[in-house]
Amino acid sequence: MDEDRYPGFRDFVSGRGPALSRAAYLLTGDHHAAEDLVQTALSRVLRHWGRARDGDPEAYVRRTMYHLQMSWWRRRRVPEQLAAAPPERAGLDPYVGTVLRMTLDRALAVLTPRQRAVLVLRFYEDLTEVQAAQVLGCSVGSVKRYAHDGLARLRAAAPHLVDDAERVGGGWR
Repeated sequence: MDEDRYPGFRDFVSGRGPALSRAAYLLTGDHHAAEDLVQTALSRVLRHWGRARDGDPEAYVRRTMYHLQMSWWRRRRVPEQLAAAPPERAGLDPYVGTVLRMTLDRALAVLTPRQRAVLVLRFYEDLTEVQAAQVLGCSVGSVKRYAHDGLARLRAAAPHLVDDAERVGGGWR
């Protein structure tokens, strides 16, 4: 990469790459897909680096990631698979955090990409409804609806997550 042509890009990627990767994993639910998502978003942003660098480059990359994920999801829709019974609840043991994370990953998989994106933006990225709407290019009302429907779907898919999250010191309500 020509450092003179893209000043600051290397520093941006090395400084913000891990945070972008975490957000991408939450959007995709798969490490390999998350890596692809970040790499594709960064390559697209690189083409417009001068404009992105002068504004808010991280917001530019994140918006690109959310839009790419929506586009990829539309191309590869996979039918939902619902289990006859929810997975067994894990008791208090040293692995409760791991079990909680795996259960949350499965529960997030039942969300639509828009619901998942809104929940990641609102509760992981800690954006306001207005900021999330700007990132996704939709109305604040849509963000509220996706958040409401997504949380309801999570509660229906894994009602025990609320109890488990409170037990390990968090909460997602």
